[in-house]
Amino acid sequence: MSDMPTNAFWMPFTPNRTFKSAPRIVERAEGIYLTEKGGRQIIDATAGLWCSNAGHGRTEIAEAIYHQAKTLDYSSIFNFGHELGFEYSERLVKHTPDGLDHVFFGNSGSEAVETALKIALQYQRARGKGTRTMFIGREKGYHGVNFGGISVGGIAPNYQGFGQPVKANHMRHTLDIERNAFSRGLPEHGIELAEDLERLVAFHGADQIAAVIVEPFAGAGGVVLPPKGYLKRLREICDKHDLLLIFDEVISGWGRTGSAFASIEFDVTPDMITSAKGITNAAVPLSAVFVKDEIHNTVMNSAAEGMVEFFHGYTYSAHPVACAAGMATLDIYEREGLLTRASGEIGQHWENALHSLADMDNVIDVRNYGLVGAIELRAPENLKGKFGGKASLMAWESGVMARGIGDALCMSPPLIIEKHEIDAIVDKLRGVIGELA
Repeated sequence: MSDMPTNAFWMPFTPNRTFKSAPRIVERAEGIYLTEKGGRQIIDATAGLWCSNAGHGRTEIAEAIYHQAKTLDYSSIFNFGHELGFEYSERLVKHTPDGLDHVFFGNSGSEAVETALKIALQYQRARGKGTRTMFIGREKGYHGVNFGGISVGGIAPNYQGFGQPVKANHMRHTLDIERNAFSRGLPEHGIELAEDLERLVAFHGADQIAAVIVEPFAGAGGVVLPPKGYLKRLREICDKHDLLLIFDEVISGWGRTGSAFASIEFDVTPDMITSAKGITNAAVPLSAVFVKDEIHNTVMNSAAEGMVEFFHGYTYSAHPVACAAGMATLDIYEREGLLTRASGEIGQHWENALHSLADMDNVIDVRNYGLVGAIELRAPENLKGKFGGKASLMAWESGVMARGIGDALCMSPPLIIEKHEIDAIVDKLRGVIGELA
């Protein structure tokens, strides 16, 4: 492995020099397992990067990709179309909350966020409220890496080197370990944090704000769950001040919380939803923005007949091969009941297994909902903010892929995981955490 050339590839979100000195190379994947170059198996407790929800190596998806690439590998979607794009759109919106009946396709979660922000601006202008050009995000929020996404996002290293060119401000995050440590499901305390939105509206003026964008639970911010009632209160404040509410469900969508979308699970309907990752089981890049009827119709009706209504799109929007992968993914989700599986017995087993680690001296919090979870570690002073990364490397060596974020180990296993595999993850992590220093 040391002879493998690594110089040309500039890797994303990776300390390249450190990684390339001792690369971890995945050669194959099947089910919930990765196979390292050399043959060692690793339990993928993160579903890739929150995305391989139906597990790896699904032959149905591979066959759909192969057939579509032979039939129609590509066709421009600007002033042309293919039947699969329309068929797939109709099928997708059967899973969205009522009233979000329109789909705009992109290729990644970052592009979905960028698209949603532009739709919000277009909608505000179309209804005569063109002064509304600011966005409100939230601390610890992750909304991709394009300039709009890093502006509304609340993870400092992602924007500090580039600025925040889109006008934005940020609400306080909802992580409160002191009051909510070891919560099972949504934490009890913190609904009042939603009132921080009122503070920002008063500071900037509602007539300056286009939309509020939040993840239902923060993923890359460390699996930070919304306190009970918090999302509903955000919806109420947005309605009071006539603000759009965008849920970034790139991570929380497609069964992660026990419903197709977290907005359904938590009974709060936003004006737009961004989606990617699990939409194709990560087999082919694809993203979507689901848009409320009123927004879509206002934008459509504001343009003269025969004119482009929305000057935005991507060469690969609704790529036929990606749509085929998405259709096959929906077949699996629906046939195997994966979109609601996390709300049942397997989700309860996941919760109990994670919380069995609460008795360890190095564990200061366990957070979980559906099939997502985080273990917050007691970091020594010299490693604060970095302890999760150290634990993640040790977990890999023990045979588990878990993501280190700050001082936490974060996980989102494939929705097909079984009880004995959950037990294996937790047993291995118990050993890792016990050795941490």
